[in-house]
Amino acid sequence: MATSAINHIIIIGGGSAGWLSAGLIAAQGHLTHNAKVTLIESPEVATLGVGEGTWPTMRKTLKTIGISETQFIRECDASFKQGSRFDGWCDDKSNDDSNDYYYHPFSLPVAYQSLNIAPYWFAQQQAVSFSHAVASQSYFCDHHKAPKTHLHSDYQAQANYGYHLDAGKFAQLLMRHCVTKLNVNHLLSHVDEVINDEEGYISGVKTRDHGLITGDLFIDCSGHHGRLIDKHYQVPLESQQHILFNNRAVAVQVPYANSKQAILSYTKATAQDSGWIWDIGLQTRRGVGMVYSSEYETNQGAKDKLLSYLKTTQSELDVSQLTIRELSFQPGYRTQFWHKNCIAIGMSAGFIEPLEASALVMVELGLNTLLANFPTHRNAMPQLSKRFDQQCHYRWQHIIEFLKLHYVLSKRSSDYWQAHRDTSTIPQTLLDNLALWQYQSPWLNDFDRAQEVFSAASYQFILYGMKHLPAFPKMNMPASIIEHFTNNQQAAKQGLANLPTNRQLLEHIQKFGLQPI
Repeated sequence: MATSAINHIIIIGGGSAGWLSAGLIAAQGHLTHNAKVTLIESPEVATLGVGEGTWPTMRKTLKTIGISETQFIRECDASFKQGSRFDGWCDDKSNDDSNDYYYHPFSLPVAYQSLNIAPYWFAQQQAVSFSHAVASQSYFCDHHKAPKTHLHSDYQAQANYGYHLDAGKFAQLLMRHCVTKLNVNHLLSHVDEVINDEEGYISGVKTRDHGLITGDLFIDCSGHHGRLIDKHYQVPLESQQHILFNNRAVAVQVPYANSKQAILSYTKATAQDSGWIWDIGLQTRRGVGMVYSSEYETNQGAKDKLLSYLKTTQSELDVSQLTIRELSFQPGYRTQFWHKNCIAIGMSAGFIEPLEASALVMVELGLNTLLANFPTHRNAMPQLSKRFDQQCHYRWQHIIEFLKLHYVLSKRSSDYWQAHRDTSTIPQTLLDNLALWQYQSPWLNDFDRAQEVFSAASYQFILYGMKHLPAFPKMNMPASIIEHFTNNQQAAKQGLANLPTNRQLLEHIQKFGLQPI
């Protein structure tokens, strides 16, 4: 029995997923009975570094690992992200129309915990957009404001926020911190063979440079390669391409026109006839790319659309000097995420297009679920793995439904967008909810798990941003409701007056840092 205790955790693969796994596990040894952590990564696999978006959860993650916000921002080319902005998604209007956009901010609607304010907005929908009416953060995004001032300490703020970051630099920071501060054992080597014991559990991996490394729990962070979960255990990937069609992307790093160019405080997603273009602002450059479906767009067509977009956003840009990278992926997730003593985290578990930036938060959620149910003994794994898989499947299914919502509500007319509206491609749960939401607004009971990926508030921002309004009777506006709307506008005015721009605060942090907590 003693030989089946979990004393050594082996992580296969580096990158953001591998090193976040190492950091969160090693920093919380009290949850793992101080199990040893070893990370093995190939010396030849490079991080893509196309630019990553995070959710506000990353602030708690970094704090838990023990990395200061100043160090993170300085070393990862990071900037503040306060949500997503969707341009041209509603219909085929020109993307130059300044009114043809909406926000999904990281802030909840005003008074959200006690009141569903959305139905009271319907009467004033022509005067102000939903996100601007209920979330002052929308105004901060309009003016590229930061979510905090230099007087706020690490990870504290006036408005909720996550980050944009350079994935390659992020992995390097995590690696240095994990090795020097958290005693993670780091091995650079190829895994040539995976060894099973008589019960089918992994007992060790044979590496090219360090021989056999034995362990008790193995975490597969090897990305699309899926060295353990796919290549060894052959756990299949459940394709979701019949629901979300995108399976290709082209990406480019773009220099700023000058040192004063505004740094976006949101991810900008601009609809195209066969996909959409992301645009994020780091401190020193932009990360821009187009994600699309190979069934509706050619590789060259996607590149042309990407370059055309870049010219409209930065007319003086010499696009001939840019290097465009091509990416392909199969949208889907594993039928099992925890098999025997192997757990898939990150892209080895699955990947869906980058809309709403769910990749890194799924890493965080998976790790937090593991640590909350950490096996002290192999005999606990069958029950814990079943629970883990159920939670992961729920999250993936709800992410897919939420992303599909963006496409289903669009009135764009190309074949790509029309195919997205075909009811045979829409999950039944989403169809049922859309039928209900024709007559009432999403609210707390619609999504009531303690760890929902997207709350009812997120659905409200997309539904009403896309102008999908219910057949709802006009509601009288009592003074208490008017006060909530007024308070939101006052908070917006105060923030616009007091908050620095994204670029101003980032430059201050580079020079002086933030106050430690």
